[in-house]
Amino acid sequence: MRTTWNGSLSFGLVSIPVGLAPATKPAARQSDVSFRLLHRECLTPIKQKRWCPKHDKEVGPDELVKGWEVAKGQFVIVEEEDLEALERRDDSRAIDIERFVPLDAVDPIWMDRTYFLVPAAAPAQRRPYKLLLEAMQESNMGAIGRFVRGGRESLCLVRPRGTALVLETLYLAEDVFSQAEIDEAVDETDVKQPELELARQIIDGLASAFEPAELTSEYRRDLRAMLEAKQRGEAIAEPEPMPEQAPVIDLMEALRASVAAAKEQPKAAKPKAARSRKRARA
Repeated sequence: MRTTWNGSLSFGLVSIPVGLAPATKPAARQSDVSFRLLHRECLTPIKQKRWCPKHDKEVGPDELVKGWEVAKGQFVIVEEEDLEALERRDDSRAIDIERFVPLDAVDPIWMDRTYFLVPAAAPAQRRPYKLLLEAMQESNMGAIGRFVRGGRESLCLVRPRGTALVLETLYLAEDVFSQAEIDEAVDETDVKQPELELARQIIDGLASAFEPAELTSEYRRDLRAMLEAKQRGEAIAEPEPMPEQAPVIDLMEALRASVAAAKEQPKAAKPKAARSRKRARA
């Protein structure tokens, strides 16, 4: 596994050698196909130029400077040296654990990017890694810490995932929008008990085990098929228009129809946890 950062995971007086390896592909947030802009006439890739409209000329990299706009057309100039002075310089290469928190208390909205924490190659150095892993699994706790990578500080959550530790980089408190407006709207809305019962029936009818292999993209599949067909010189068929659905007026009617549709679908495998609970009740 290719690591992009190597250091240690530190808590108390314990230091565990680890490497940081991306857990997802760089294109995981978008299509796995990338496009370049071409000039339609000659199919030449277009170059992006940095252009100064005042002097009507292209500007080179050595002529650029960063500016913070404080008012229309008024800027505070920031040199690279100014930013470098603010960046935390830390050569310890350590992920410093500050506290342990219940994993259930950390909402996924705070998580940005996932990395595997790769244990050291030497067997003796792997023991503290496994020790921390099993202790966190038994207590269902995660570790909040921070580390420096490329001169930039990141907050992180270290959590167990199967037989591995993973690191989630975290957003700052000011980076996550408030949901107070949604909370207020939901609090002011009443739900009737018959509606709730029907909604539960729909959920139960569609319940199944989580299968990561089923996380596929129809868009990616169709895009790849279209590109391969174009490469072979085949004509591209126009997709059939999606039928328009009539707006739902009666919520109870829509719920009943959804329950009936869920019952007609092939019965999916129930989650293991649900089956275990049923056996326990029996």
